[in-house]
Amino acid sequence: MAGHSKWANIQHRKGRQDAARSKLFSKLSKEITVAAKMGDPDPEKNPRLRLAVKEAKSQSVPKDVIERAIKKSQAGDGENYDEIRYEGYGPGGVAVIVEAMTDNKNRTASTVRSTFSKNGGNLGETGSVGFMFERKGEVTYPASAGDADTVMMAAIEAGAEDVESSEDGHIITCADTDLNEVSGALEKELGESDSTKLIWQPQTTTELDLEGMQKLMKLIDALEDDDDIQRVTANFEASDDVLAQL
Repeated sequence: MAGHSKWANIQHRKGRQDAARSKLFSKLSKEITVAAKMGDPDPEKNPRLRLAVKEAKSQSVPKDVIERAIKKSQAGDGENYDEIRYEGYGPGGVAVIVEAMTDNKNRTASTVRSTFSKNGGNLGETGSVGFMFERKGEVTYPASAGDADTVMMAAIEAGAEDVESSEDGHIITCADTDLNEVSGALEKELGESDSTKLIWQPQTTTELDLEGMQKLMKLIDALEDDDDIQRVTANFEASDDVLAQL
């Protein structure tokens, strides 16, 4: 789990430093629109939409942007997005899962393949690395939410599977199908979470040195810069010294 925890921390730090908030808002809005289009436009009646709205709020997406994304789902002439998962290997043999929402499969597939190729990676077939990950629900809280014992007890009561606590905060994982219920129960005990989302949790990790991490981050940054890409997950592991130098 160390690689996963450190990856979450890197994402957190990158998120804080990222000036391109509009791109993040756009991706979160797209998830809200798709979730609302697939089910009920009322978050209370649509678990996927409720989680999408919750994640958007945790990233400070304005209320009017969220409401506009939901209304967009009800427009008959709105775009239709396909959800696609790409799998491949990055520098150093790290397994990478890329989740996309696109209105043009050919364009996105071509871009993803080219990005892997230009950054020392190799796009594989669906299922080529998926077996190295497990679909999970993840809820994160700041350290101020409580001490490790308090959060652990709340997580157990909520039906979670695992908790990682550190000075950076708390990472709570659960079965993917339980995320809506678990996050709701945790909210009653611990308040609003920093983040609530579905993740791909690595079951095995590949350790990288500084050069390997720099190459991997270059690939991930290039993928995340594409508007069609919603999120990127990799199964790397790196020492604290290497992570500090990034």
